[in-house]
Amino acid sequence: MAVPKRRTSKSRKNKRRTHYKLPKVTLSKDPQTGEWKVPHRANRDEVK
Repeated sequence: MAVPKRRTSKSRKNKRRTHYKLPKVTLSKDPQTGEWKVPHRANRDEVK
């Protein structure tokens, strides 16, 4: 099994982990109800 020869520094470790983040959620205001919703999702009232 491979073992690292040197310890990974904090800065190197953090540079590698910069992409571990949650994506930003885009919200849009519904023109009929006026509430915020995720675009391209059906409203419960519209489905009925």
